[in-house]
This record gives sequence, C-alpha cells and structure tokens, in this order.
Amino acid sequence: MSSLDINKFVGAILFTLLLIWITGMIADALVDPGKVHGPAMVADSGKAPAAKAKAKAKAPKLAAIGPLLAKASAADGKKVAKKCKACHAVTKGGKNKVGPTLWNMVDAPKAGNAGFKYSKALKAKGGKWTYEDLNGFLASPKGFAKGTKMSFPGIKKAGDRAALIKYLRSLSASPAPLP
Repeated sequence: MSSLDINKFVGAILFTLLLIWITGMIADALVDPGKVHGPAMVADSGKAPAAKAKAKAKAPKLAAIGPLLAKASAADGKKVAKKCKACHAVTKGGKNKVGPTLWNMVDAPKAGNAGFKYSKALKAKGGKWTYEDLNGFLASPKGFAKGTKMSFPGIKKAGDRAALIKYLRSLSASPAPLP
C-alpha cells in the first residue's frame, strides 16, 4: 500500500468523524436534549389510565364560597373573565360561541340557554347555577360534570373563582342575591 493510499484512507476516516460531529451539533441545536418533559412511553398493565381518569375527573373539595364572595370584587373578576371571552360572550344578547353566553347565568337553570347544545352530563345535573355549583364547576369543569364538553382545566385559586363569580353575578339586569 502506498503512502498516497494511506493518506486517502486516513482522510476518509477524519472526514467521516468530522461529518458525524457536525451532524451532532446541528441535531443538538434543533432539539435540546437537556429538557426532558417526561417519559416518551409508559408501560403499564392497563389499569393506570383508568385510575388517572378517575383522579382527574374527581371534583376537588372546596371551601364555602360565601365568605370568599364577601371579600371578592367584580372588577377583579372582570380581569379573570378575560380567560372566558375566547369561548363565551358576556354581553346581554351576545351570541353563543364555542360555549354559551354568560349573561344572566347566576341562579339561572343549568343547561338553560335554549340556543346552545349542552353536553348530556351538564343537562343531567339539573337545577340552577348556585354560587356553590359555580364554584365547583369553575374549579374543575370535568370534575363537576363528568363528560362535559368544556375543555377548560379550571381556576385553581379560590379568590379568583370568587371574583369571577361576583363578576358573573353582575352580568344581569337584576343580579341574584349574595349568599
């Protein structure tokens, strides 16, 4: 083997290593390997998803809403309601969007907006939207009415829920009395 052939062989190996190194740098730039957000695959016996679904759908234990409403302000609730406006109208005579209009809903019948198609889960609840029911629904819609179409995860802070409920109460020509 001549020295020219040996140089070609070593050059080919060095070129291959350089190409692998550059490809690795580009891949690292595109995908940050340091940020792992959880397992890519979970192996289980088939029982875990049902247990997770039960845990997610379970309504959380909530404190009484009455004392929280006494401290809450409708102005703060209006700020919290910005989350709702993507799916709900809040004005009198507002058209239903993805969700029903929120005008005059406190103490109104659940699933009572005739122009909106509610889920069977919410229709089955029956009754009126009491302050306690609104608190439970806003904390965890799927926990309150398992099978509801509302995909919103809920408002975790009790103070924010109370402010939102107080704001919703103000969206009426004759607001419902506070508890």
